[in-house]
Amino acid sequence: QVQLVESGGDLVQAGGSLRLSCAASGSIFSMSAMGWYRRAPGKQRELVAAISAGGNTNYADSVKGRFTISRDNVKNTVYLQMNSLKPEDTAVYYCTMGNSVATLAQSYWGQGTQVTVSS
Repeated sequence: QVQLVESGGDLVQAGGSLRLSCAASGSIFSMSAMGWYRRAPGKQRELVAAISAGGNTNYADSVKGRFTISRDNVKNTVYLQMNSLKPEDTAVYYCTMGNSVATLAQSYWGQGTQVTVSS
């Protein structure tokens, strides 16, 4: 059974930085794609960043140049470094794991961590 546990969400001022972490249980982490989604109040869920098992990354246009996704296959952990945060980045951020980047939304999800950016 796979479990994903996010941490690192907080209240931060605009222009600040946060690093989210997602620790995964189970033995399939290194073979899995990982991703970060977010859901803001009144908005649709958005795939923010994803990283394949091979380390290829992709990002939503809204965060390119500001966010960086990375993974540590020894610690079974995926990270999301968020810099130059904006109030519109305020959302609940969810970690996901799947067989591929294309199937992230249909696979395993964490419980979410709140990120609030004040202006």
